[in-house]
Amino acid sequence: MPFEDQELIGIGTGVYTLTDISTILGLTPAKVSRWINEYWNLHFSKTAQPSFTSGAGRDRVTNFLTLIEFFTFYQLREEGVSAQRIVKAHHILAKTFQTPYPFAKSQILTDGKAVLFSGEVGNIIHADETLQIAIKEILSPFCKKVDFNQNDMAARFFPMGRNHDVVIDPKRQFGQPIIEGTNILTETIFNLFRGGESVSMISRLYNLKPGQVNDAINYHRAAA
Repeated sequence: MPFEDQELIGIGTGVYTLTDISTILGLTPAKVSRWINEYWNLHFSKTAQPSFTSGAGRDRVTNFLTLIEFFTFYQLREEGVSAQRIVKAHHILAKTFQTPYPFAKSQILTDGKAVLFSGEVGNIIHADETLQIAIKEILSPFCKKVDFNQNDMAARFFPMGRNHDVVIDPKRQFGQPIIEGTNILTETIFNLFRGGESVSMISRLYNLKPGQVNDAINYHRAAA
């Protein structure tokens, strides 16, 4: 069975340079560049699409689902899962879910030792050749910052967490960070503040709550 037909770059996919990924996820540019080459465009592309990026050099771009996969990969590595096991799981899960972006699925969880996914009966299945059932109750950091669509695929990302108003939505503003519920770029808010405008003035200018303005400012301060 072929993978789902999913465009790399197109309307609603989001467009992100490697620098964007670095800024959004708080990773070093060198790490993002190394990972995209070593894992996505080398290991993961063997069972998926030929490449997860388009363009070359500083103009190289990718999409929202690859950004989410980066987030998942990072979380798995932080939990102590080996890169070798992650690559193995990605291959198996790509075939199981019939998508080149299995790490952007809501079923992906980790216990720190193995990559897991939810089975049809609600159990959690080890992502290895035998797909042995391992019944565990796990709360993944991944699901705390991501909204999923009806196909259980990542749809929106909250880089500061759901209790803040900064969201990355590939269907709005080419996936650049915005204030939730608007099309207002957080960068626009931050640039006004950096230029000397007060929070209260920006709030009145864009009909935003002070908390929304502060979230945009704090997001870019943390990313600086």
